[in-house]
Amino acid sequence: MAGVVIIGGGPGGYEAALVARQLGSDVTLVDADGPGGSAVLTDCVPSKTLIATSELMTEVAGAAELGVSFQDAGGDAATTIRVDLARVNRRVKALAAQQSTDISRRLDRDGVRIVRGRGRLDGPGRVVASLPDGGEEVLDAEAVLVATGAAPRTLPSAQPDGERILTWEQVYDLDEVPTELIVVGSGVTGAEFASAYLALGIPVTLVSSRDRVLPGEDADASAVLEEVLTRRGMTVLSRSRMESVTREGDVVTVRLTDGRSVQGSHCILALGSVPNTADLGLEEAGVILKDGGFVNVDRVSRTSARGVYAAGDCTGVLMLASVAAMQGRIAMWHFLGDTVHPLDLKKVSSNVFTSPEIATVGWSQASVDAGDMQAEVVMLPLSGNPRAKMQGVRDGFVKLFCRPGTGIVVGGVVVGPRASELIHPVSLAVAESLTADQLAQAFTVYPSMSGSIAEAARRLHHF
Repeated sequence: MAGVVIIGGGPGGYEAALVARQLGSDVTLVDADGPGGSAVLTDCVPSKTLIATSELMTEVAGAAELGVSFQDAGGDAATTIRVDLARVNRRVKALAAQQSTDISRRLDRDGVRIVRGRGRLDGPGRVVASLPDGGEEVLDAEAVLVATGAAPRTLPSAQPDGERILTWEQVYDLDEVPTELIVVGSGVTGAEFASAYLALGIPVTLVSSRDRVLPGEDADASAVLEEVLTRRGMTVLSRSRMESVTREGDVVTVRLTDGRSVQGSHCILALGSVPNTADLGLEEAGVILKDGGFVNVDRVSRTSARGVYAAGDCTGVLMLASVAAMQGRIAMWHFLGDTVHPLDLKKVSSNVFTSPEIATVGWSQASVDAGDMQAEVVMLPLSGNPRAKMQGVRDGFVKLFCRPGTGIVVGGVVVGPRASELIHPVSLAVAESLTADQLAQAFTVYPSMSGSIAEAARRLHHF
């Protein structure tokens, strides 16, 4: 059978390796940091573990409304909740390492050979792995998958020092609780960290160059999130572009292009990502790179070089671990001749792990408003949901989009606690072209948050 060499051990890489082994191919995975890549070691798993702690803090903060109070040993009311950030970060790193070990064991069990080193192409059918001891190993392959991920973007005027000016990969080395945290960037990464640290009891200022938080998400969802964050005490500086970030002693200063400045004890830079594609021999092997250095791929993960595929953040297609994993699987299905369905981004469900969460799938409100998709829209606030009332939830909504005439569900948005779980029935409806009536007629538990999805679908019946 054909031999496959994979450069990079993130979701795109290790999922591709498992599929290729399942289909009988010899597989070698070359990775410098450990299976799981940045998604497991420095990005997705660590950040969501941190957010799990912040979610608990949010729930505890609202306990009084549900009739729960806290007392100290002397019987006096306990009024302060504190976080041990050093302990939280130790747990974050431990869980990330454990997840990487679990993936490594699965790969080993399935017969994937792992080479610890940095891989680069030497032509389309050969990979050279630079090993930690200074040596090299040359690997010939009938197919190569590049899954090298991306790294935090920095600017000459905003250089991280790993202590008080931090990228999102460096925050887990913090032992002290910031007294004033500034987050630069209001995209998904910036919003998630700002929301999490606010819930941990840390004063947060969010610097956004756009007119709203999460400019790439549903506008109604962004409005709910921003209202909640400001109500909880966050300072949001909209239309405020960062010019520089500097440090003097224990004080970090963020200067804005309009002449204002903001000071804090720490700053997180959430300025986007750059692909890890430099010095990999890609262009020399005939792989076309897009603007910014991202690898250009088609919907079955092929690059412009015969036998070379790419998956994950290095492609810039849609920077989600789930998309990276699917790109890797699709690449191997395609190369090894199995049944393959090209990647369809309109069936991808995604989630922003803020508080409240924002989950989306399919066509968006912006596309409907622009006339790119004709759809009827229903938005149902969660405040009327019985389970939401019981849990003290007032913020959030369910929004569904369906085609006029056929009633086929083509998209949806859920804003609320655990929206990442609630979006699944909508995702199934979109993936399988179910109608709003079919979604409405499936039984839901009473009372449940998911009841609002069925109710929203029922309200689309007359369309």
